[in-house]
Amino acid sequence: MNDTHPNPPRSGTPEGVAFPKAIKSYVRRAGRTTTGQAKAVADIGPQFLLPYQAQTLDFAAAFSDTAEATPRPIILEIGFGMGEATAHIAALLTDKNFLCCEVHAPGVGALLKRISEQALRNIRIVAHDAVEVIDQMLPLQSLDGVHIFFPDPWHKKRHNKRRLLQSGLVAKLAARLKTGGYLHCATDWQPYAEQMLEVLSAEPLLRNRALATHPELAGYAPKPAYRPLTKFENRGIRLGHGVWDLVFERI
Repeated sequence: MNDTHPNPPRSGTPEGVAFPKAIKSYVRRAGRTTTGQAKAVADIGPQFLLPYQAQTLDFAAAFSDTAEATPRPIILEIGFGMGEATAHIAALLTDKNFLCCEVHAPGVGALLKRISEQALRNIRIVAHDAVEVIDQMLPLQSLDGVHIFFPDPWHKKRHNKRRLLQSGLVAKLAARLKTGGYLHCATDWQPYAEQMLEVLSAEPLLRNRALATHPELAGYAPKPAYRPLTKFENRGIRLGHGVWDLVFERI
């Protein structure tokens, strides 16, 4: 996948963060943090970056500046690229809190810059492998939603096993969703969309929302209004390329 994609392959290690050798949710890619991104990390990183730790995350403490009588729903996003869609959705859904995992250092800086520019308060970033975050920091039935938009499709068949959406990860995510919580995935690569549909449909804790409401789409979902069309996606649509959304919920 080239660098024009809205969510390029995951890579990079934010300064001061060490990762284990066996990483499951991203691959390394070169990238350069701009001056503006570095400034955002220095200025607001302490407020919006959460350290990875092998213990359960206290959501109330993590989002203390959005504390309300009724706790806000928690949405996990895995791999936000440069954060354009994440910032858009967080600004639109101000009644929800977003816990976002990304290890690509320029992407982390870019989202922090957007947070500063848009005065967003409902985002927190964990610059660490999402699989370990899920395993160690997120308790069962603690999430109201999960977003995974345009993960690396690993086009070559021999690399398909490296794709993020596999049965093991889906089972972990389903177990951490509350009843009625949702898992929303999107991809622009049809073979990956077909694999996603197969894997998600095989998870016994999940139900395909689109089957009842849009049977004509054969299991795929209309694009939810909160997910913005990226420049890459708009260009693809003009060229006749497809984009597939899948929305499943915890039963």
